[in-house]
Amino acid sequence: MIHPSYVDLMKVVNKDVEEGETPVINSRYSIVMATAKRARQIVDGDEPMIDDAEGRKPLSIAVEELEQQQLRILPVDESEIEKMEDRDLQAAKQMEEDLMLNSVASADEDDSQDSIDEEVTPEKSTDDDN
Repeated sequence: MIHPSYVDLMKVVNKDVEEGETPVINSRYSIVMATAKRARQIVDGDEPMIDDAEGRKPLSIAVEELEQQQLRILPVDESEIEKMEDRDLQAAKQMEEDLMLNSVASADEDDSQDSIDEEVTPEKSTDDDN
């Protein structure tokens, strides 16, 4: 992304912030996250908020929407951040448990398959047995 620059986009987003107030965003990371989220919304079927979006990539549309002030980034308060972090932590723990259960189930299936193979395999007769 060459034009507009991150600095230009940050100025647009923070232009209504009074001096001394906390800016809505203060890092390039916030710009990237906001435009990526909007691009995903466009990919999922949301209508672009700019007129010349035809044939353009969703991320380019999202950046232009932000630059033209069609898109607003809402600040998140600290309690909301903590809720999101807790939710993400719980989701990560659940995924870890699911993976552990799947690996245990796979190991059990492998063990049961080995016992089935052993049962099905015929014994070889030797000449000594006759």
